[in-house]
Amino acid sequence: MKKLMAMLLALTMVLSLAACGGSTAAPATEAPKTEAPAATEAPAATEAPAEEEGKVFNIYAWNEEFKGFFEKYYTVPDGITVNWIINPSDGGVYQDKLDEALLNQENAPADEKIDMFLAEADYILKYTDSEFTQDIQALGVTDFSNTYEYTVQAASDANGVVKGVSFQCCPSALIYRRSIAKDVLGTDDPAEVQAKLDSWDKFNAVAADAKAKGYYMTASESETFRVFSDNGTSALVDDSGKLTLNDSIKAWQAQAKDFSDKGYTLTTGIWDDECTAQMFKDGKTMCYFGPAWYFNFSMGNAQDPEKGCPGDWAICQGPQAHFWGGTWLLAATGSDNPTMLADIMDTFINDEEVCENLIKNESQFTNNQAVNAKFAADPNYGNAFLGGQNDVAVFVDLAKNIKFENKTIYDQLLCEGLQTYWREYCDGAVTEEEAMANYYKYINEKYPEIVTP
Repeated sequence: MKKLMAMLLALTMVLSLAACGGSTAAPATEAPKTEAPAATEAPAATEAPAEEEGKVFNIYAWNEEFKGFFEKYYTVPDGITVNWIINPSDGGVYQDKLDEALLNQENAPADEKIDMFLAEADYILKYTDSEFTQDIQALGVTDFSNTYEYTVQAASDANGVVKGVSFQCCPSALIYRRSIAKDVLGTDDPAEVQAKLDSWDKFNAVAADAKAKGYYMTASESETFRVFSDNGTSALVDDSGKLTLNDSIKAWQAQAKDFSDKGYTLTTGIWDDECTAQMFKDGKTMCYFGPAWYFNFSMGNAQDPEKGCPGDWAICQGPQAHFWGGTWLLAATGSDNPTMLADIMDTFINDEEVCENLIKNESQFTNNQAVNAKFAADPNYGNAFLGGQNDVAVFVDLAKNIKFENKTIYDQLLCEGLQTYWREYCDGAVTEEEAMANYYKYINEKYPEIVTP
């Protein structure tokens, strides 16, 4: 136990806040429904658990998104009570509470042991490469034939042992306002818009055109950060422990300052009210970036039936392919419900009916390639929020480009901190030298082991 405690305490020191870009807020209105059929019946009840397994199944999460899907599409075995422990990700509360429980896992009463917990891409390595997660293949989850390779890679430790599954795949797209695109570009057709925005040079040039017509290209200088950072060719911390801001990060810094100075963007955080208010129908912003969960779960203002503009949006790849986030279900070491634990994971990646319902009723992009391909090829399927566009077809294509590489356990706070301190420079509150000095000071306080300039 001392070894386990030391390991997690060390990990907690290097990563204690919630996922970069994660949102705990539910949308203002319910996600838009497609024209697909209504929800089908939930799967048939599974067999009652073996007598020696636990009667309480504990799940740690940071919001209720997966909880809603679980309660709709998974039938809990007879005799089992599911207990959700939900803490907000803001301020690192979720990970702090989870870490505390994991440290106490070995001696916790049976009904309080963690069985499964959720994690995001920005900090998943903290848990998969530790003894607090277990091999799910040993539990019986062995069929990954339809999952996307990067989701399995992200859930595996350094030795390739798989510790969990993601119920979604998260290729990210450029989400644009159709009416503004028509005014600025002369078209709202996704293929034509893509041709006009398929490089950063074109994107930056169109930003000037949008400004001339009274629009913002983005509602936050950080809106494009994920696109740049996900295409970096090196990790933010090298093997010697030195901070290295790669060329992609530096390109974002240059664009953020340029856009801010020229009024092409608002200078604010992507979750700030000033940014999300631009999603209302009276907003003047053309572009956002995000995966299916973003426009289904986080664009509540755009979905508002009175103040929003559902149907006035579309998606295309944009300047570069990238991904953002995802929710992984990880198996906690010491769970006394291994049968149900394995069944949940297998259900959300391999049960075709469940995966189909996630697309039809929840507008998700699932982690089942066969089901996604079925909807991508369906000429009658479309997303009402996107004006009837088949978003699954777009994401099937974008998912081919996802890579999970150049990641470290430091990424979340390094990314968040850079955006925060660089924004002060974009705002004109500090000089470039002062902004970077503040950033390095922040890193030194959070991670003394990282060597900064």
